Amino acid sequence: MPATRERLGLLLARHGQFVNLQIRKAMAATGLTPRHRAVLVDLSERGPTSQQSLLETLSVDPSVMVSILNDLERQGLAERRRDPADRRRHIVEMSGKGCEVLRHIEEAVSAAEAELFADLDDDERDRLHDMLSRVRTVPDDQACTEQY
Repeated sequence: MPATRERLGLLLARHGQFVNLQIRKAMAATGLTPRHRAVLVDLSERGPTSQQSLLETLSVDPSVMVSILNDLERQGLAERRRDPADRRRHIVEMSGKGCEVLRHIEEAVSAAEAELFADLDDDERDRLHDMLSRVRTVPDDQACTEQY
């Protein structure tokens, strides 16, 4: 009897769990998680921005964002301050130390990815990236809202 091919979604889930573990291990020395990294990346790309803008861009629950920002502030990686034009708003800015830590995170993640994808050439990595980018994983995608 021929071996049954593993379902694509289950294969992706299994590999996703392993990749997530490897990325978290790579980041462990910093004490940060992929969510912390996402905030630091956003801040490094956009510069100082409002806390509300971070919430919208990263699609994170407000209480989770507060926790992430508290962690980043506690480690001296980011700072929140009141917007002088609107005291109700908080502006978030990454510190110099945050830039340095982000650089270390990116190096660690790159090393983990190099090992994880060592059997793929550059073209295969690019194709995998393109295909995974098209997988519908956002709740408002039509594929996620259809009733069967």
